Amino acid sequence: MSAGPQEPERLVVPLPGAAPARVVAQVTVPAGEPRAVVVLWPAFAVKASYYAPFCAELAALGIAVVAADLRGQGESGPRPGRGARYGYQELATRDWPAVVSAARERFGVEVPLYVLGHSIGGQVTALYAAREPKGVAGLVFVAAGSVHFRGFPGAGALRVLLSTQLAAAVATLWGYFPGHRLGFGGRQPGRLIRDWARIGRTGRFRPSGADIPYEERMAQVQLPVLAVSVAGDALAPAGAVERLCAKLASCSVERWHFAPEDGARVDHVRWARAGGPVAARIGEWIAGRTAG
Repeated sequence: MSAGPQEPERLVVPLPGAAPARVVAQVTVPAGEPRAVVVLWPAFAVKASYYAPFCAELAALGIAVVAADLRGQGESGPRPGRGARYGYQELATRDWPAVVSAARERFGVEVPLYVLGHSIGGQVTALYAAREPKGVAGLVFVAAGSVHFRGFPGAGALRVLLSTQLAAAVATLWGYFPGHRLGFGGRQPGRLIRDWARIGRTGRFRPSGADIPYEERMAQVQLPVLAVSVAGDALAPAGAVERLCAKLASCSVERWHFAPEDGARVDHVRWARAGGPVAARIGEWIAGRTAG
């Protein structure tokens, strides 16, 4: 009998030009040499450690996982406050490249590397791909969609529009978004929430301080993409997932819907605790890319 995945390692990645900011990641490695590496970026207010069972499932399939806490979330720092000045632009230009570089240094450039984004992690991953279209072997979105209100069905569209704009107003007045007090999204910097709300209102990815035309560049990216929607996910329904994928118009996108056959209850976040089938689907998809 072969040994199972090893205990996660802790990887600390300093962020260039943003001291003392850093990203801390949990690295889960398979028993043998990995056939691929996945860099995993979480949703708002979800710690990297929450994905541990899912990471173990991928590692059991021979895939190493670098699960990073978003800046200011979990072990990554500093904690967002009124002085925080970062949003989607800073995450796409500093945090994502720094962690991908650290993952490559850890596992070597010869091992195929994929980026997996959950929720906002998927949105920023699309921006990162626009900047580094040849930097990774492919993209995986799980429960990740555009927050544009038009991607939500029925009355949900109005709720998304109102809630995103209210969050932006609160973040502007408060100096940061106190989601840890409001019960949604955790503590987040105001700029990040305003970027998020702008997508909710306009559907366009134009983060504060953008130095490239992201919409145009995203449409030019040519990478394989696996987009996974989740049953019971009110925060990234199928329409929202499709809107995010549509931004990557030149990519080869494969869609898959996760609805547990055993009746397990999943949603926008809980899929990670019953993610064996998702891991298996990702493993099959990566194997297909490697064979290709």
